[in-house]
Amino acid sequence: MKKILLISDTHSYLDPRIEKHIDECDEVWHAGDIGDIELTDKLKAKKKLVAVYGNIDSQMVRREFKKDEIFFCEETKVFITHIGGYPPHYTVSLKQIIKEVQPQIFICGHSHILKVMYDKELNCLHMNPGAIGTHGFHHVQTALKFEINGSKIENLNIIELKRINN
Repeated sequence: MKKILLISDTHSYLDPRIEKHIDECDEVWHAGDIGDIELTDKLKAKKKLVAVYGNIDSQMVRREFKKDEIFFCEETKVFITHIGGYPPHYTVSLKQIIKEVQPQIFICGHSHILKVMYDKELNCLHMNPGAIGTHGFHHVQTALKFEINGSKIENLNIIELKRINN
């Protein structure tokens, strides 16, 4: 079993209130718009990190992280990208990639809107953790915490933090 913290859209700011959630997890997954590379260095010093770059990320971030990550966690296939839409509103090219990859979990960020929904057509769980940073229109900073136990996704929790201005 792996405990996962899923975050996105930090935009160079890692809220100290999320630290306890990082400590409680085995891995941190970041769905892009990282911002400063020092943020991922800090995360990597604490936990295993899987991350993708987003549309605001610098060339330095893009050299370290890929646009897409496809991997297994336990027995669960995961596909992470930054700009992904949501069921059924994917771009035609992305929908085709999801069909080819056949992940059990499809993760994206970008919208700053937390959304978890099952895509019956593509047979996968869509997850967008919203935005844990303070840049953007959102009023609540959000993330997701869950467990992967073999091929099961369990104990999904939403983390909501009252937005602060840093």
